Amino acid sequence: MAEWDWDQLDDVAPGLQVALVRRAVDRGDAGRERCYGCRRTPLVGERVYLDQAGSVYCELCRALDPELGLRSRLVHGPEFGHTMRLTDHRVA
Repeated sequence: MAEWDWDQLDDVAPGLQVALVRRAVDRGDAGRERCYGCRRTPLVGERVYLDQAGSVYCELCRALDPELGLRSRLVHGPEFGHTMRLTDHRVA
């Protein structure tokens, strides 16, 4: 087995790290919902508004044009639907 030259790794690693991080960010951005008006990603817990075409508008863009949104909903985090809610069924 050949010896690894660790000095070469220092030269290659920063470029590889940047490429991997860029690829991960691009993949994450592809699945994110963005405001049609300002292209901002709405925060978890923020109310977003949907027009007839299904375009999403954030609170900020909705404030500029109050007649914009017909329906609204809250933005959920990635864990939504995957958590359990414990309920107490004991008789008082």
